[in-house]
Amino acid sequence: MLELTDATRITAGVVLLTVVGIESGGYFLVKVVTGRVAATPFQTSFFRAGHAHAGVLVILGLVCLVLSEATDLTGGWRWLAATGVLVAAILMPAGFFLSAAGAGRTAPGRAVVLLPAGAAVLAAGAVTLAVGLLAAG
Repeated sequence: MLELTDATRITAGVVLLTVVGIESGGYFLVKVVTGRVAATPFQTSFFRAGHAHAGVLVILGLVCLVLSEATDLTGGWRWLAATGVLVAAILMPAGFFLSAAGAGRTAPGRAVVLLPAGAAVLAAGAVTLAVGLLAAG
C-alpha cells in the first residue's frame, strides 16, 4: 500500500474537491461556445485556455504531489516539488480568466501577468521534483 504523509493526503483530498470548480468552468465554457453567454473571440480563446490549463495542471499537480513522497527533499525544496505545479494550477487559469473578464474585451487585462508567474512556478516545481527524484537513494 502507498504510504502518504498526512499533509500529502489532505492536500490531495482538497485538490480533488477543486474538480467541481473545474466542472463548473466547463459548463460556463459550453454556454460561451454555444452563444448563450456573449464573448468576443479573444475571450472565448482565453476561457478555453484557462479551462484546459486548470484541468491539466490539477492532474499533473496531483501526480507531482504523490511523486514528491519518493524524494529526500526537505523544507522549501520539498514544498516546491510537491506543490509548485498546484500553485501554477491556480495562477495560470486565473491569468487567463481574469485578464479576459469584462464585457467586449478584445485584449488581455492586467491579470495577464499571472501567466508568466504561473509558468515560472510550474517550471521551478517540475525541475525541483525531477532533481529530487533523480537524486533519491
